[in-house]
Amino acid sequence: MTLNFSWIKKLDWILVSSALALVFFGLVTMKSFGSGENYFFNRQIIWLLIAFFVFILTYSIDWSFLKTNSVFLLALYLFIILLLAVTAVLGEVTRGAASWIKIHSVTLEPVELIKPILILLLAKYFSKRHVDIARFLHLFISSLYLGLPFLLVLLQPDLGSAVVLGAIWLGMAVFSGIKLRQFLILLALGILVISIAWSSFLLPYQKERVFVFLNPQKDIQGAGYQAYQSMIAVGSGKIFGKGIGLGTQSRLEFLPEHATDFIFAAFAEEWGFFGIIIFFIFFGILLWRVLRFGVYAESNFEKLYSAGFAIFLFFQSSIHIGMNSGLLPITGLGMPFMSYGGSSLVSLFFALGILESLSLHKKGIFIGGEERFKEGVLGT
Repeated sequence: MTLNFSWIKKLDWILVSSALALVFFGLVTMKSFGSGENYFFNRQIIWLLIAFFVFILTYSIDWSFLKTNSVFLLALYLFIILLLAVTAVLGEVTRGAASWIKIHSVTLEPVELIKPILILLLAKYFSKRHVDIARFLHLFISSLYLGLPFLLVLLQPDLGSAVVLGAIWLGMAVFSGIKLRQFLILLALGILVISIAWSSFLLPYQKERVFVFLNPQKDIQGAGYQAYQSMIAVGSGKIFGKGIGLGTQSRLEFLPEHATDFIFAAFAEEWGFFGIIIFFIFFGILLWRVLRFGVYAESNFEKLYSAGFAIFLFFQSSIHIGMNSGLLPITGLGMPFMSYGGSSLVSLFFALGILESLSLHKKGIFIGGEERFKEGVLGT
């Protein structure tokens, strides 16, 4: 029996390496180089191995059947909706939100699992109706895919993740070709939803975060403590940082949740401005490779999936960096690939695996460094 490792050569190693570099930055930031606790580091290593196995398994499957078959996607979507409903009712409350359910010794965060599935569903829906997208009916139907998880996540309550889900839907709708009038209507509806969420769904501590964001000095010892310590951590890194493992804000526990919600601030403190530039280079490469796949895609489904995945990565990372830098209110969103979290890491590598699989199984060939398709049409 001969083992076939040809799949290794066909992987986009630039894409995979950039994602692994971000994971590495997170691991180094979690790692205690003294006699401290390595709980997050050790568990994240295990989750990385699981996530990479999921990536290879996903990559080996031909997912092109998703273009014509909706049953599998809908089944996955409804299963995760069920998990979200159970989480909203029975989930463990951590930092004021019931976002996790515990299955034996494993803690699962269903909202992380719904993100790639929502992107796939919207890519399927919009790709089949790209000619009729100007009809408001199709836009309304697509919003129903968003509506269920959006409301269930709000009930947890997890405003940050709900906003990310909304951004995915809006961004993919705009990318699919909606008219300016429709976009303005969506914008007005978004303002209405935010107003309703503020008055009916947001808890007092969430509103307080917004007030503290507008005036960080208002309650430094209370609601403003996290934002204040995060800004200190980012600023104290200066040009070259304090050194790996030498960040006082994170290592001495002044900066809370430094392995999850505030990992960028902890990283900036130890690596400084120079390290932040390196981080942005790798993150930029990751986004470039995801978008490049969409440029050379053979159908609208792949183009929309690429766009949706890029929108998700860019929007969530922007919120995370913004709240770590004092530019946005605290929302409790992790940094993709970098923050601690098994559900997030597995779902991200699952999404990357689908991207790589669609690239592997398309009907195109390379000619002179550019991609041409046997059917004679690029991105039909």
